[in-house]
Amino acid sequence: MVRLMTLLWVLMALPLAADAEVFRCTTDTGTSFADQPCGENAEVVTIRDNRIGGNFGDNLPPETETADPDDTTDRQTAREESPDTCRFINSTQLRTYLTRNQVVKGMTKDHVLRAFGRPPETYPTPQETWVYQTKYFGALYELTYVYFKDGCVEQVVYRQP
Repeated sequence: MVRLMTLLWVLMALPLAADAEVFRCTTDTGTSFADQPCGENAEVVTIRDNRIGGNFGDNLPPETETADPDDTTDRQTAREESPDTCRFINSTQLRTYLTRNQVVKGMTKDHVLRAFGRPPETYPTPQETWVYQTKYFGALYELTYVYFKDGCVEQVVYRQP
C-alpha cells in the first residue's frame, strides 16, 4: 500500500517537473543530471517539446490596434469590417471541415484547395467562382459552386446538373 501511494505521488509530481530546467554535470564518477546546478561545469539541457496536437491559434486573423485595448467590442467591429481577413473559424472546427471535405462561408482559398482540391473550372468575372463536379458511378451527380469575395468564401451552392 505504501509503494502504491509513493508511486501515485511520483506520478502526480511528473507534470510539475516537466517544465523545470535540467542540468548535466560531468564528474570523475560519471555524468549526472539534476534539477539544480550540481557544480561549476553544469550545463543546461534543452528538452524538446514533444506534445502532440494542433495549435488553437491556427486561422486567427491578425490583431488590429485599437485606441482602447480593453474595449473588446471595438476589436470585434474592426475584425468584421476589415476586408483583408476572412470570418474567424476556430482551429478545431476548421480541422473538422477539412477532414470532412466541407467548404463553409469564411474559408480562405487555401482552405478550399485543401478540402476540395484544384477546381476543374474557374470564372474570374463577374465574381470569382470555382466550380467542382461530383460524379457517382461515372455519371455527373452534382455541381458545387464556390463564390469568393476578397479572397474569402462568400457562398457555397450545390446544384443538380
